[in-house]
Amino acid sequence: MRGGRGAWTIWARTATSVRAQRPCEERSLRTAARAVRAARAATPRHYVMCPPTHFRVTYSINPWMDPDKPVDLPLALAQWEDLRDRYRALGHTVAELRPRPDLPDMVYAANGATVVDGRVLGARFAHPERAAEAAVHMEWFRANGYRDVREPEHINEGEGDFAVTASWLLAGRGFRSSPLSHPEAQEFFGRPVIGLDLVNPRYYHLDTALSVLDGDEVMYYPGAFSPGSRAVLERLFPDALIATEEDASALGLNAVCDGRHVLLPQAAVGLFAPLRERGYEPIGMDLGELLKGGGSVKCCTLELRSA
Repeated sequence: MRGGRGAWTIWARTATSVRAQRPCEERSLRTAARAVRAARAATPRHYVMCPPTHFRVTYSINPWMDPDKPVDLPLALAQWEDLRDRYRALGHTVAELRPRPDLPDMVYAANGATVVDGRVLGARFAHPERAAEAAVHMEWFRANGYRDVREPEHINEGEGDFAVTASWLLAGRGFRSSPLSHPEAQEFFGRPVIGLDLVNPRYYHLDTALSVLDGDEVMYYPGAFSPGSRAVLERLFPDALIATEEDASALGLNAVCDGRHVLLPQAAVGLFAPLRERGYEPIGMDLGELLKGGGSVKCCTLELRSA
């Protein structure tokens, strides 16, 4: 019995010590998290957007589009304006394209071009329903003083399939953009291009399956990519934030980050805590009406990266 009481005493002291240590550990974790958040810095960005004045779903060119589901246009406009106004409130510049009645998908401005170091690689759309958008974008860039503008030879759908990190230009292929657009982009921008194969039709563009956060930090959904492309992503981004199927299916990866703030669909609730742990400030946006066309925050936002 004496040995038993001794063992109990030792256990009790140990348990008390562990409990005493836990608040210290928790405080240390909270302090570390605050330090990471403080290190994240938003930088002013320049975006191009196009209001959904004529947005409607009258055809289907991706699995999200169903012409039988009506679009609430006033609500779509209000949701889009909320996104635009949020960017401006965060200190970013937003230019607006003039929408055209015959081009209902112009609201997805990110598909119209890719801009790196002040150089503009235009888009060439895979589907005839959107083909005329490319010229509208090119006219806007030329009218706004861009001189180094290239009309592409091969199909690419702008930032829908091109994602710019600090070191690479990630390039999606499989459903829209041609693999031939990858060497074309590399030659034009002078940046190494990493081709990634998309295999799930719900993630028909790279920007529905992967988002650049800051520098070479990304988040992505492995199930959207081929085994080989998953291996490439694991090698290039070993510390990437991995999204669940639930968050990816809410188009949670169709997000925009300014170095600190991450604007993303509000339904992707599983991404909020991991982003905060990495020092980011997630901001949920409701673009439910525009989701009916297969796009969300990033699809509506084309970034102009200056030299």
